[in-house]
Amino acid sequence: MQPNQTHLQAPHLQFHLPAEADTVAFGAAFARALAPGLHIQLRGNLGAGKTALTRAMLQAAGHRGPVRSPTYTLAEPYSVVIGNQRVDVVHFDLYRLASPEEFLDAGFREYFGNDTICIVEWPEKAGPVLPSPDIMILLSIAGQGREIELQALSDQGMQCLNRLTAALTPPTP
Repeated sequence: MQPNQTHLQAPHLQFHLPAEADTVAFGAAFARALAPGLHIQLRGNLGAGKTALTRAMLQAAGHRGPVRSPTYTLAEPYSVVIGNQRVDVVHFDLYRLASPEEFLDAGFREYFGNDTICIVEWPEKAGPVLPSPDIMILLSIAGQGREIELQALSDQGMQCLNRLTAALTPPTP
């Protein structure tokens, strides 16, 4: 899988994932590009593949066991290994959040620090109280597959997308 060269520009990548196996492969490559402290926001309609992508990333990073959308719990913590280092990841699903104040009242801002990777589905539900992301991912349904767009919004996000591009580019002989 290579970036669609007609849509590649710094700091933006776009891919077509024709099947679920491609989403799993993309998630595995993305897991290799992660670094502690990243804040990733996932946007897309219901069924667009936000949780499937998160599951693929977490499992590729070594999580054993189920990865479910935390629709009712709002947040699920995981511990994975990134670059031989144990890293905490918190997967948020804010779909059921009634107001941005609920995000603050739950103490969720405390997770956003230098070491924890935060992956947030439905970030618009927390509005302005959500810290700025390093990477914004937009997923959409395209026939039987998915379109995925990634945009780096910080230096750390740009470094991650550079690592992702390297992970997806086959070595030259």
